[in-house]
Amino acid sequence: MNRSCVNCWKTMMINLNFLCWLCGAFVVAFGEFQMMHSKFASLVTTFWPIYPANTLVVTGTIVTCVCYVGVLGGLKENRCMLITFFVLLFILMLVELAMACVFLVYSREIDTYFEKDLMRSLEIYRQSSPEGNKTIKDDFDAVQHLFRCCGVHGEADWKGNIPISCCVKDPCNTLIHNNWQEGCLLKLRTWFARNYLSTGAGVVTMFIIQFVCLCITIPLFCHFNRRGLGYQ
Repeated sequence: MNRSCVNCWKTMMINLNFLCWLCGAFVVAFGEFQMMHSKFASLVTTFWPIYPANTLVVTGTIVTCVCYVGVLGGLKENRCMLITFFVLLFILMLVELAMACVFLVYSREIDTYFEKDLMRSLEIYRQSSPEGNKTIKDDFDAVQHLFRCCGVHGEADWKGNIPISCCVKDPCNTLIHNNWQEGCLLKLRTWFARNYLSTGAGVVTMFIIQFVCLCITIPLFCHFNRRGLGYQ
């Protein structure tokens, strides 16, 4: 392989890895933003490892680290760094594919756990003292106010002890007031699906870039390996 061709492959690999690194950094920042502003994490504890914000931060951090190794390996033409980058990137792509398969195969079970978590949170809220479980109460109130819903399936879930956050409009401190009739389960499912759809689109984009980087790494490593053995 002549030097001009090697330089072309090397430049393409560095640029693609740098682009992927920028995407990973943006994903981490967006995940941190969601963590600071999200009000739903305490209500769906079963989903903590795969919560959209957590997924974004973990995935983005791993991608930035792996791509950093790729950029350094390409710049320094270091065979050890390139093979490390190749192995890490290959493992990362396998994990991304495995996660996608899990979501596809177990989507119905995930919906069931989602409903159970919300019902558990509602029961904790309903049975708590006025000063108890402030986090769950604040988060459930925020969900009901933001999504204009009441309870999990409807206001009947509260069994008469309906919080003010279910109120449609002021005045809400009167004995009789109107509450939202629709439950929060369907609206939260839609919100999660939309977030995972956007997250999935970003992961697919990064997966394509990663696959191209993986393909480019092979001829570069072979060239640097032959050069190290004394071949031209």
